Amino acid sequence: MRIPPSRSTTLVSLLRRQRSSQSGSQDGSPPEEGDLSPGRRPGKPPGETSVLLFPGQGSQFVGMGRGLLKYGNVKGMFAAAERILGYDLLSLCLHGPETELMKTVHCQPAVFVTSLAAVERLNHENPKAIETCVAAAGFSVGEFAALVFSALYAVKVRAESMQAASERVPSGMLSVVGRPQAQYRQACLEALEHCQTLGVDEPICTVANYLFPDGRVIAGHQQALDFLQQNSRRLHFARCSRLPVSGAFHTPLMESACEPLREVLRQIEVRRPEINVYSNVDGKRYMHASHVRRQLAKQPVVPVKWEQTLHEIYKRTQGQGFPCTYEVGPGHQLGAMLQKCNLKAYRTYTHVDVVVSHEED
Repeated sequence: MRIPPSRSTTLVSLLRRQRSSQSGSQDGSPPEEGDLSPGRRPGKPPGETSVLLFPGQGSQFVGMGRGLLKYGNVKGMFAAAERILGYDLLSLCLHGPETELMKTVHCQPAVFVTSLAAVERLNHENPKAIETCVAAAGFSVGEFAALVFSALYAVKVRAESMQAASERVPSGMLSVVGRPQAQYRQACLEALEHCQTLGVDEPICTVANYLFPDGRVIAGHQQALDFLQQNSRRLHFARCSRLPVSGAFHTPLMESACEPLREVLRQIEVRRPEINVYSNVDGKRYMHASHVRRQLAKQPVVPVKWEQTLHEIYKRTQGQGFPCTYEVGPGHQLGAMLQKCNLKAYRTYTHVDVVVSHEED
């Protein structure tokens, strides 16, 4: 059974409309296979192209989206979101309460729609950044925004199924910045052994996010994360802190979320991206529609390879310039990671804020 039209309507077709005459041929067809590398659009040097990065869960905050309703299709986005989700997402973004916004079932759609609203702001203030976009990537749920297809209903199913999975077992995620001698896999093995001594059945503790050199997110059972925090100095962790999420995302503890997501991805229309979009699963760009479905369905249970994705997006020959990079969505975390992964690429980074100050209104 197909998703009803009201649910499968693409929230943001602006990228495809605005770029139809720039995305390869005059009729808007995708560029040829050999022309898909970032910064390789014919006739444009890398410095005149752009890359869009979309943040993921954890970047949300009460007040995001304030002042964005005056831009383009933003009102329509939030209205469509309310119809699909069954609650007032805009009010939740603007006014909270924070306890509700932080719930996985709410914050994933909130980050998704607010990020697309930030694209509208960028298009209003700097349309060239949209017209010259050659690549996009999103962190975790941000990857759905990067794909910009009929994704909100899929995000709804993803959020609900991951929320349900996180409520089955007390689990979480730990952000870690390690010293050069830190051994993350060994640390996870020690945490697993500790859990077994406590009688935890089939404990999970694994690297869930590769952020930047010596930056990791480790996820698993609460007892494992407690062990890592208590032994952080011995394990050579310079910093470690719990993330404001409800479960161990991107680990086998999310296995029950995969089939509902796989099913909804079968039901919505998915097309080959018109620009390069990179998968969290392996850091490589999507090749065709079935590739998109297959990789997104794996996403809840496999690590986010963000560091590898950034290296793939920004790899280039000696002396070749870098595109302008725009982080579209709440928070500045992706810019901070880009700075640690590739300082030269970071020099052309801009954050598109999801809050408009009173002076700008």
